[in-house]
Amino acid sequence: MILVSVIIPYYNAAHTLGRAIDSALAQEVPLEVLVIDDGSPESPDSVLRLYEGDSRVKLIRQEKNSGVAAARNEGVRQASGRYVAFLDADDWWAQGKLRKQLALARKTGAVLICTGRELMKPDGTSAGRIIPVQKTIRYRTLLMGNVINCSSVLLRTDVAREFPMEYDRAHEDYILWLKILKKYEEARGIPGPYLKYQVSADGKSGPKWKSALMTWRVYRYMGYGPLASACFFAGYAINGVRKWMM
Repeated sequence: MILVSVIIPYYNAAHTLGRAIDSALAQEVPLEVLVIDDGSPESPDSVLRLYEGDSRVKLIRQEKNSGVAAARNEGVRQASGRYVAFLDADDWWAQGKLRKQLALARKTGAVLICTGRELMKPDGTSAGRIIPVQKTIRYRTLLMGNVINCSSVLLRTDVAREFPMEYDRAHEDYILWLKILKKYEEARGIPGPYLKYQVSADGKSGPKWKSALMTWRVYRYMGYGPLASACFFAGYAINGVRKWMM
């Protein structure tokens, strides 16, 4: 019986994919790992051959590159588990992450559980910085900045299907968390750094100015006018400076 479906979008990440998969398989919970090949020129086949004898690891191919949101949505559509857990191909998890999240989900009834993260260098060593999360995260708090990292999230599958990721011109995961908390009121967090998050300037958000622009688009996409968006953006900027100065 599969309890968690781990969804790993893949695009030209053969050098880190195996590490991500191994960290998922080490979680000691009933799971499947769905690798979504998002029309990548660099095939994941050479990595996945190492897991040919493990029925938990499955490859889903998309003929053309449609973006990370579409890849995750396809994973959610094909998920067999009661929960889905998102994991980018260049990130990985500490052992015990999913077990702790499942225990907290059972205890609180929360539909979304996230964790803190440790920032990692491209060579896999620690950057010496840990970013925790609050134990309870509510909608109004989340408007002041996205404190939920996608690769740390455990989410009930029916909720993920209720709110597919959308709007690639902004932070599609931030939009998703806001929609979920607007209906379900709160998420729960585990402060410990169970996510090992690789810092890269080549990601979708790229430079800080680009990430800021995408955050502004999130507020507008969520239906807030210029004045309200400016207030939330100011909170986002202040919290961002505070986070990186800690």
